[in-house]
Amino acid sequence: MFRILLEDLGRKAEWYELPRNWRSLLRMCVSDGSTCQILYRMMRFCQQRRLKLPALALYRLNALVGHAVIGRDADLGPGLVILHSFGIVINSQVRAGKNLVLEHGVTIGAEKGRSPVLGDNVFLGAGAKVIGNVRIGSDVKVGANAVVTRDLPDGATAVGVPARVIKIYGRRVEEDGTPVSRPPDLVVA
Repeated sequence: MFRILLEDLGRKAEWYELPRNWRSLLRMCVSDGSTCQILYRMMRFCQQRRLKLPALALYRLNALVGHAVIGRDADLGPGLVILHSFGIVINSQVRAGKNLVLEHGVTIGAEKGRSPVLGDNVFLGAGAKVIGNVRIGSDVKVGANAVVTRDLPDGATAVGVPARVIKIYGRRVEEDGTPVSRPPDLVVA
């Protein structure tokens, strides 16, 4: 638990462009959203060891103190960064890779009993919603208040309601997902 928690806090320090040292890690312990992260990691530790009552108590404490509801079986990889925990709701069946970054008001929820699976290095902006049997690739950014109901490829930047991909690895794409062709460079003689 402590190794993963240190990874979370170290990643959060990097997010704030601070060095990964003890001073930065201590500072991250008292920054916005860290209480939620710490309580989630403690809850997962208890849940994985079948300590159901302490896990339930930590789950409720996170809802009360961290203002976030994260399911006891939600599996969020190392490097989790919660910038602001108010209004975060994550279903128990959600699976996410390493370096997930969440802003406030994010919902990652089930639809018809199916929950999202997120890759590595995913950023979910304030108020973003990811609902249902959705696969989100690695290196994906979801804009504020976007509603994701379909799969997103690796490197996608998605915005809007419903979310649409506007870039893949920084290159603009057309509505159909094909790359935008650049006009030829003008040569001035």
